[in-house]
Amino acid sequence: MRLGKVMTVFGTRPEAIKMAPVIKELKKVKDIETVVAVTAQHREMLDQVLQLFDITPDYDLNLMEEKQDLYSITTGVLNGMKGILAKEQPELVLVHGDTTTTFAAALAAFYQRIPVGHVEAGLRTRNKYSPYPEEMNRTLAGRLAELHFAPTDTARENLLNEGTGSFKIWVTGNTVIDALLDTIRPDYEFGSELEEIDLSKRLLLVTTHRRENWGRPMREVYQALIDLVDEFPDVAVVFPVHRNPVVRDVAREMLEGRERFYLIEPMDYEPFAHLMNCCYMVLTDSGGMQEEAPSLGKPVLVLRDTTERPEALQAGTVKLVGTVREKIYNEARLLLSSRGEYEKMARAINPYGDGQAAIRIVDVIKDFLYVRIGAQG
Repeated sequence: MRLGKVMTVFGTRPEAIKMAPVIKELKKVKDIETVVAVTAQHREMLDQVLQLFDITPDYDLNLMEEKQDLYSITTGVLNGMKGILAKEQPELVLVHGDTTTTFAAALAAFYQRIPVGHVEAGLRTRNKYSPYPEEMNRTLAGRLAELHFAPTDTARENLLNEGTGSFKIWVTGNTVIDALLDTIRPDYEFGSELEEIDLSKRLLLVTTHRRENWGRPMREVYQALIDLVDEFPDVAVVFPVHRNPVVRDVAREMLEGRERFYLIEPMDYEPFAHLMNCCYMVLTDSGGMQEEAPSLGKPVLVLRDTTERPEALQAGTVKLVGTVREKIYNEARLLLSSRGEYEKMARAINPYGDGQAAIRIVDVIKDFLYVRIGAQG
């Protein structure tokens, strides 16, 4: 029995990583036709993940342009998806998380009365400008969705509190854990990208990119890193620097050429996952790394004032340290100085799942399509 067509739409590297396990499971179901559309809101970083997980898009909007802004991405996705959706007429459009692609693709599907499934639904900070624009992207996509795949019970409660019917919500775990556990190998060997890095040091893996951290907050973060490396001779910083010039220019100005600071290009997902596996701890303003690193036993200091992942705070796998130099320095110094404090975080149980989220999501989609066929007679 043909169940119908499911279209997945994504545009950034994190989305691709988290949607890859879902696409893999969908393609196992012979009665579902799986169509993949990418917007390439990010280009090179997206392509790396597509290659790793052997995903060939059926449609590629190729939207990325130099100094792109939210207006151009939003209108580009809306206009680009209009014709694709009209041609394919899928029974369901799947979007992920909180990117501008997510919101605009959900809106494009809504305009054609196509149901939307939202993977990683229900995360909230209740501050529409933090993270910006992700908080509103996720919230608005949620208002448009029919199926809500919440990674945790807390995310489910957020959706219920907003009036989403319980029959539309499934707690599945987070698909990023599926992708991570499928990627990590004990026999993995790094290539030339890390040949100059002394892996015997305690490595602080750092990423920064969020808009709300541009300017002074970013400088505060980098100065705290300088303080830590100056104090601990066995510590080194590995920093895959985001391609955005706003980030790159400040990072180079403050950190380039300093001893035990390794500013490297953004990495493919596979080596990055293994770098995370061998680092000492993570300092990041990323959302996904708050979920991934604890699965590998790595404490995470979150370089933000808010997080839409409070479960990690409650579980003790992450700490919210903001972007003030002294706070970052003190919290990192504690983990570098106290084995007990370090182990408390490293051994905390990750609340984001068991690596089976994609299977659960696809089971729900199959049921949804069965019911849809029945309703159509």
